[in-house]
Amino acid sequence: MTDREADVLVVGAGLAGLAAALRVTASGRTVRVLEASDAPGGRMRSDRVDGFTIDRGFQVLNTAYPELQRLGLPEALDLRAFLRGALLRGEDGLHLVADPRQAPLGAAGLLTAPLGSASDRAGLAAYLAQVTLVPAALLRRGQDLELREALRRRGVAGDPVEHFLRPFLQGVLLERELTTSSRFAAFVLRTFARGTVGVPAAGMGALPAALAGRLPPGTIEYDARVLAVRPGEVDVDGGETRRADAVVVAADPVTASALLGLRRPAMHAVTTVWHAVAAPPTRRPVIALDTAGGPVANSVVMTNAAPTYSPDRRALIASSVLGPEPLPDPVLRATLARLWGVGTTMWEEVAVTRVPAALPALPGGSPLRSPVRLREGLYVAGDHRDTPSIQGALVSGRRAADAYLAGR
Repeated sequence: MTDREADVLVVGAGLAGLAAALRVTASGRTVRVLEASDAPGGRMRSDRVDGFTIDRGFQVLNTAYPELQRLGLPEALDLRAFLRGALLRGEDGLHLVADPRQAPLGAAGLLTAPLGSASDRAGLAAYLAQVTLVPAALLRRGQDLELREALRRRGVAGDPVEHFLRPFLQGVLLERELTTSSRFAAFVLRTFARGTVGVPAAGMGALPAALAGRLPPGTIEYDARVLAVRPGEVDVDGGETRRADAVVVAADPVTASALLGLRRPAMHAVTTVWHAVAAPPTRRPVIALDTAGGPVANSVVMTNAAPTYSPDRRALIASSVLGPEPLPDPVLRATLARLWGVGTTMWEEVAVTRVPAALPALPGGSPLRSPVRLREGLYVAGDHRDTPSIQGALVSGRRAADAYLAGR
């Protein structure tokens, strides 16, 4: 193809690419999105396995993400909410630690859970209150350190870290050592405290599907694998060269870096095993965390929040471990039996989702944003240019589109 195909060519129909396409379309310009797979979403997809809804790893939406609110998406997705809290596995059982406004028994868990002395709990409460209540601008201006160092300087250590913050955050940040940016971690905790967390009734793939549905028909071209990019041009598998005023590369971080000759970002991996069970180990819609530091990052009965994930009366449980491979089945079942306090021999494995490049690393001291304009006619978007989150992916797409529009 030799003629200009559109004002902007977007490479990738993940969240960042869709956000960029929507912004450009809203300005009255034309967009063509080239997607290598057969559906939108990138790393956020939902599959059907034996009638069950299986997401690409355990992911959740948070209504406190400003970009979701700006796009007006939470109301459109039929969100099924989890409790704002967690079940903590202690030596004497599971302790519900939750926002008492949602679960009154969660207040008692704050006293009985293995969170250390009264002063330890007070230090944890003071830290969480700060990140929840202070203006966001102050959080942005604060010194950025590795989270573990920031916590140490605030006197938050011992049981509050080992029995709550580390188990909880490892499932969100996908790293155990708490080396992630303390500013980003503070924003994560802030959104969990202030927002509703849940999954769409139809699965996490409903979010990119909703974004794609807002684009003009025919905007996205599927099974279009991009081999090379240049300002205003892309080469597509099959020998075609597509042309436009500008190109926004919004493929996954690894692919985008290869196409653009950028340094490949360090990526965190996660593997989720999905089990169908006749009777769930709890009826509460809340994640379970292991205070003993076991190999399972978290486990949750998805159908307690979203019964639509199951085709029948069985419960669907998602259990995640960090890394690209699942635990050996006997180890996983033994760990889950200890975590939940029930037998797991009869749990039926439905699916295993491996996401070897799930989230970009954002170490302490890193900028929260990187440039999206590489040169005239060539832009990049994705959670590797912003924060590693749904919020970051959506914002980066809008930023890339705005950078193009500002340059016209």
